[in-house]
Amino acid sequence: MEYTSITDQNRPQITSLLEKLWFSTTMVIRGKQIDMTRLDGLIAKDAEEIVGLLTFTIEDDTCEIISLNSLREGRGIATSLVERLRAIAEEKKCRKILVVTTNDNTDAIRFYQKRGFDMATLHHDALEVSRKLKPEIPLLGQNDIPIRHEIEFELLL
Repeated sequence: MEYTSITDQNRPQITSLLEKLWFSTTMVIRGKQIDMTRLDGLIAKDAEEIVGLLTFTIEDDTCEIISLNSLREGRGIATSLVERLRAIAEEKKCRKILVVTTNDNTDAIRFYQKRGFDMATLHHDALEVSRKLKPEIPLLGQNDIPIRHEIEFELLL
């Protein structure tokens, strides 16, 4: 497995992948629109094929995961990307890593807690605001669970 950063050279390929994975290059978190085509990120490749992608921001002393995708589940790709991000965050003197997911995403909730992230904040009915900014957000998510809330996890460094 090879790990690299998003660069100007691979950004068009990453933008295309983001559109495929997220049906848009805009993410809405805590009522704020984020243009994912401008984010820093880490890529996992296997024989030149992208098999994992993590995008993030660093602001002040906080690193925030904006998106995380493993295209080959159960192989440790997402975990490796998070571990590499942790090293970057520590190098940049961040105090914590944040990530927000929705209440329906039980896979993400389990993933982050197993890796030491703690549930820090519940943004109750946050998707009411998000859908005003991005109407294509579905009403139902994983396992037909209504998507209503954002759950913020943090990993203190």
